[in-house]
Amino acid sequence: MSTQLLVNGRIYSPTNPDATTMAVTEGVVVWLGEDRPGRALHPDAEIVDLQGAFVTPAFVDPHVHTTAAGLLLTSVDLTGCRHREDVVDEIRAHAARHNDGVLWATGWDETLWPDSTPPTTAELDAAAPGRAVYAVRVDAHSAAASTALREQTPGLTGAPGFSSAGPLTAEAHHLVRATAGELLTPKQRIAARHAVLDQAASHGVVCVHECGGPEIAGLSDFMELLSTDHGVEIRGYWGQAVSTADEAEELLAATGAHALGGDLFADGAIGSRTAWLTEPYADHGCEHGFGRTYLDEDVMATHIIACTTAGIQAGFHVIGDAAVTAAVAAFERAEKHCGVPAVARCGHRLEHVEMITPDQAQTLARLGVIASMQPVFDDLWGGEDGMYAQRLGAERAALMNPFSMLAAAGVSLAFGSDVPVTPIDPWPMIRAAVQHKTPGSGVSPRAAFSAATRGAWRAGGVRDGLAGTLVPGAPASYAVWDAGDLVISAPRDSVQRWSTDPRSRVPPLPDLTATLPTCLRTVHRGRTIFERTP
Repeated sequence: MSTQLLVNGRIYSPTNPDATTMAVTEGVVVWLGEDRPGRALHPDAEIVDLQGAFVTPAFVDPHVHTTAAGLLLTSVDLTGCRHREDVVDEIRAHAARHNDGVLWATGWDETLWPDSTPPTTAELDAAAPGRAVYAVRVDAHSAAASTALREQTPGLTGAPGFSSAGPLTAEAHHLVRATAGELLTPKQRIAARHAVLDQAASHGVVCVHECGGPEIAGLSDFMELLSTDHGVEIRGYWGQAVSTADEAEELLAATGAHALGGDLFADGAIGSRTAWLTEPYADHGCEHGFGRTYLDEDVMATHIIACTTAGIQAGFHVIGDAAVTAAVAAFERAEKHCGVPAVARCGHRLEHVEMITPDQAQTLARLGVIASMQPVFDDLWGGEDGMYAQRLGAERAALMNPFSMLAAAGVSLAFGSDVPVTPIDPWPMIRAAVQHKTPGSGVSPRAAFSAATRGAWRAGGVRDGLAGTLVPGAPASYAVWDAGDLVISAPRDSVQRWSTDPRSRVPPLPDLTATLPTCLRTVHRGRTIFERTP
């Protein structure tokens, strides 16, 4: 068996904080320690000189939409637009250069614009005459659509969330998104998938959890993605409710999914005013003041019980407090029906879970339900003047995304991106989890890092205690970083606390208040899937 010996590095391993050398055999870490003993124990190993680079366990992103994220990279990126006119100009320019398939544009956010007015159908028609244009909002829960796309969408007029001129929400948005997905050419889909998986690997990510479903990108896209040959591992979640254990097993077999959860929508999103709330939205312009309800407590309880009986991981997309309340009540009903051990054994998940009380957190912890969350949401929309405050008022907004409260309650956290909503870029995500805009709601750097590595593997059903670590016996899934100078110590009252007191023997993480680490190499189970060109 051939062995690689990685020397002259800085290995992030809390169990061995002085490690500078790591040996890998057949895709498994077999030794960790200091340089001289490592060379003596493995005299015939291939030597890889890290030249002082920082080595960490590789990241996992537990919530992605691969094809849609790739279209952000390969089609029209609207995330930098600061006026409605910018959106129109970007679409017009792309239409002049490309004429294949649907024109897919991603990421506009009217809350950043002076007049806060979303793009209209007439503006898209003028920018790309006769073209099918799908321009999705940054939260992916509403979109503007051209006349050509609307006319190709069966049942659109009169569907809940329909607007004749403005963006579509709720069921109307689901319908037009499905049509837009069907209009993508095979070339567009393949290019998009590989673009985003390549990007993930270049940021030290070795596994992603695709959150698909009939109302997201459809079964064909989902199955094509699961058969994609790429170094980044893909775990598939299919968002469709079932009623019985037999139905759950049949659906899993028919789709090729690994679990029945992810974006199984109980509600929508705050930005599109479709998250399901117990109190109405604070701002104007919402035709349904309490948001949208896609799944009620009865449907969720039936789904959880069916999946638990079949031993299948389940979960839901829940953002608003009413949606979270219904989901927690549904898990309690499953507890009474199946028992705590059976429910906890499945490692069920809640996606986003942005509005939750301490009592509800205690219930999730007791039942082993994992909170799959996106820290960059707070970075983008938190704070006294952010979108959350605009939609909900400052008091409710301050309670959003309570990472520290959930962690203190014992809820297992998994941090991801929800790309294309936020980028696949783990270090800024970790920074956002620490620097929460509500004082006291952030977590420590070490906890945030764990949620993006060990916690994310656990959210995907890998609970061997090894995945997401660098210890003997662990899979050799790691990333090598140019991290500059690591902070060796920091005052205990430091806001950032990027490391702990050296006496604690906890290895330091990079100081993310300075330059972010650059990925030099990404390795998954011993196979290099990304290497930066010098």
